[in-house]
Amino acid sequence: MRLDKFLKNNHIIKRRVMAQDAIKKGFILKNGNKTKPGAEIKNDDIIQINFSNRTLKIKVVNDKAEFIEEVIK
Repeated sequence: MRLDKFLKNNHIIKRRVMAQDAIKKGFILKNGNKTKPGAEIKNDDIIQINFSNRTLKIKVVNDKAEFIEEVIK
């Protein structure tokens, strides 16, 4: 599954276009590295989402999001 579609389907980001923009700007990292919106997501990948006031770390488990950590700044 694509990274942008994963974020939308799991209700982490409301719209797929918004997810694509955030990925392109570097606010969303896959396994600690910048990536592209079309990057394939596999089991055990770690997705880090940097919002303005918090950071979420999510583990991919069977195309579902499993929250690992939330850091509020």
